[in-house]
Amino acid sequence: MVSFFRKSVPAPVVARQPRLPAGLRVYAIGDVHGRLDLLDEAFGKIDRTELERPSERNLTILLGDMIDRGPDSQGVVSHILTRSKRRWMLAMRGNHEQYLLDFLDDPDILEEWGPLGAFNTLLSYGLKPNRAPTPEQRRQLSQDLRAALPPGHLDFYQNLPISFSCHGYFFAHAGIRPGVALDQQSPEDLLWIRDEFLGHRGPFERVVVHGHTPVVVPELLPHRINLDTGAYATGRLTCALLEGDDVVLL
Repeated sequence: MVSFFRKSVPAPVVARQPRLPAGLRVYAIGDVHGRLDLLDEAFGKIDRTELERPSERNLTILLGDMIDRGPDSQGVVSHILTRSKRRWMLAMRGNHEQYLLDFLDDPDILEEWGPLGAFNTLLSYGLKPNRAPTPEQRRQLSQDLRAALPPGHLDFYQNLPISFSCHGYFFAHAGIRPGVALDQQSPEDLLWIRDEFLGHRGPFERVVVHGHTPVVVPELLPHRINLDTGAYATGRLTCALLEGDDVVLL
């Protein structure tokens, strides 16, 4: 378990704290990874916060990797789709959602995706995969998954954005490549980058809010905020409330 988490090293950064405009509140949620139970708790905390201290406008952002590893990826996506009908929400693409999309077109990607939690996702959609499928079985699983996706799920996966800017914040699943303008970032970096981003010690154009790399406790640094606390393994799903120039963990 120790090797699962990255050790945080504080970075000497001089950065201006972003400020959201009055009346706007943002809730950012880290990597869910199939833990519908924890996502439901997070949504409950958001609802209680809004009941006790209502905001004029509030946006909930999920930072990607909503599926895989945990037991109920299908339930997580269904819950997000249902809630988005009555709340302002933005679900973002993570590398695990990208794997699912790639698998629909290239069944052989399962060799790479499988060890990263794919089989739990396939099971959640009612499939019964062989843990060591042959090439023909991979092709059949790909077809079966496409057929098993409930209405709206394929559109959900296909239309997930890979980045989002909001005033002084920039949201991306994995992070950004230092030295590259935010509007020039590559999809691969936004979904996958680690060391070059995490080890950067200077300010960015905006404070980057991300997940992807699990840490024992959320990292609230001047230039980036990491909200991935390894929910599927730890039972801790982190949600941050951004309002004005405050960052509060629910």
